[in-house]
Amino acid sequence: MFADIHRLTIVCFLTVSAALPQAGKLEVRGSLRTRLEMWDWFEGAGDNSYAYSGNLLRLGIGQQRVGWDWQVEFAAPLLFGLPDGALAPAPQLQLGLGANYYAANENSRNAANLFPKQAFLRLKDLGSPANSLRLGRFEFLDGAEVAPADPTLAAVKRDRIAQRLIGNFGWSHVGRSFDGAHFVRNTADTNITLVGAVPTRGVFQVDGWGNLDVAIGYGAITRQVPRKRSKGEWRLFSLYYQDWRNVVKTDNRPLAIRALDRDDIRIASFGGHYIHAHQTNSGTVDLMAWGALQAGTWGVLDHLAGALALEAGWQPPGLPRLRPWLRAGMYYGTGDGNPSDGDHGTFFQFLPTPRVYARFPFFNMMNNRDLFLSGILRPHRTVTIKSEARFLTLASRDDLWYLGGGAFQPDSFGFVGRPSQAFRGLANLYDVSIDWQASSAILVTGYVGHARGRGVVRAIYPEGTDATLGCLELVYRF
Repeated sequence: MFADIHRLTIVCFLTVSAALPQAGKLEVRGSLRTRLEMWDWFEGAGDNSYAYSGNLLRLGIGQQRVGWDWQVEFAAPLLFGLPDGALAPAPQLQLGLGANYYAANENSRNAANLFPKQAFLRLKDLGSPANSLRLGRFEFLDGAEVAPADPTLAAVKRDRIAQRLIGNFGWSHVGRSFDGAHFVRNTADTNITLVGAVPTRGVFQVDGWGNLDVAIGYGAITRQVPRKRSKGEWRLFSLYYQDWRNVVKTDNRPLAIRALDRDDIRIASFGGHYIHAHQTNSGTVDLMAWGALQAGTWGVLDHLAGALALEAGWQPPGLPRLRPWLRAGMYYGTGDGNPSDGDHGTFFQFLPTPRVYARFPFFNMMNNRDLFLSGILRPHRTVTIKSEARFLTLASRDDLWYLGGGAFQPDSFGFVGRPSQAFRGLANLYDVSIDWQASSAILVTGYVGHARGRGVVRAIYPEGTDATLGCLELVYRF
C-alpha cells in the first residue's frame, strides 16, 4: 500500500508555473502540498492502523492596481488510499482523521475535486490610505490581523495566538474559506479589523463550492506597544456566531433530548490577548496571555463559558549554534458540569484551525485543561526542531471528550464528542517535528506524535490505549 501511495503522490508534483510580479501586471502563483499520514489510533473495533496520501494543489491569478486589486484562486484536493474500515460503534467512533475523510466523501477511498478557494476584489484608499475593503471569497485567521516586526512576537502570535477561534483549517487537505466582507484600517501602530461572513464547505469533504447556514461577525483592535528593551502587543476582539443548520448538536445531553433541539446556536464572545518580549542579559523572555468569555444560547439552552491561556518562554544565549527556545504554559477551557440543568457551559471553539494547538489532533480546546512544555532548537537558519510534552485532562468529568474544528457540511455538526465515563484524565502527548526549508520554494516537514491514554481513553478503548501519528510533508510554492 505504501508503494502505491508513493507513486500516486509523485504524480502530484507535475505542475507548470509562471510569475509576473510587475505592478499592474497579472500575477500567477500557486503551491502544492503533499503529505503522507500514518495513523495508529487507540485500538478499537475497527481498522485503527492505516496510511493515506493527502495532496492540495492551489493555483491563483491576481492583479495589483493603484486603488484596487483582485485575486481568483482555485484549489484541487486529491486524497488517495483512505481507510474504509476505520469506523467503530459508539463510543469509539472514528479511529483517526482518515475515517473523517472517508465518510465525508461518500465512503470513497480516493477523492478529488476542483473549486474556487478565493475570489475577491479589494478596494483600497477608502477615505484614507489606511483603509481597505475586501469583498468576495477569502481566507481569514483571527489573531493574525497584523504581524509584529519583532521576530519573537511574530512567532508567538503565529503559533500561539492566531486561529484559536476562526481559521482556514489549513492542515486539512481541503481547508475552509469565507464568503463576505473584510474591512481593515492600518495605521502606524494600530490595526482595526471587521469581518462579516459565512464559512464555506470543505475541511474533510473535497467539495468546497458552497457555503453553510452559519455566519460570523468579528471585530478587533490590535495595537503595538514599543519600548526601549522590550516590545508588546495587545488585541481586544468580539465575535458573534450563529448556526441555523438543522443538525443534532454535540453536547453532553442524552441523544433523544439533543435530537429534539433544532433551535439556533447564537453565541457572542469577547476576549483579547497580550504578548510581550523583553531583552535581558540572560536572553529573551516572552509572556503570552489570551482569554475569552462567551454568552448566548445553545439551542434551547443558555450558554455561558470561558477559556484562558497563559504561557512564557525563554531563549537562553548560551548555545548560539542551537538557538534554543524553551516554553511552558497552560490552557483551560470550561466544560459543562450538569447535562440536566438547562445551561450549556462548554467553551465553544467556533471555526478554528485546531491542529495549531493539537499537533496530534485527537483533542481541541473544548472542555480541556492542557499543561505543556516545549523546546525548540534552530541549529541552522533552514532547520527548526520542536518537541512538546502535553498533559491533558478534561475540565469537567460530566462533559465529553471533544475533537473537531467546526462546521464543514450542511448535515454534520463538525465537532465529535465521546463520553468521559466519569474520568478526567485524557492522555499524555509527546511529539517531535523537524522543518527543513530546503529552498525558498520548498519546505519539508516530518512529525511523530505518541499519545498515552489515561482514564477517559482506557474506558473507551480498553484493547489498546496508545496512539501514534506520523506525517511526512512537502510544500512547493511557485
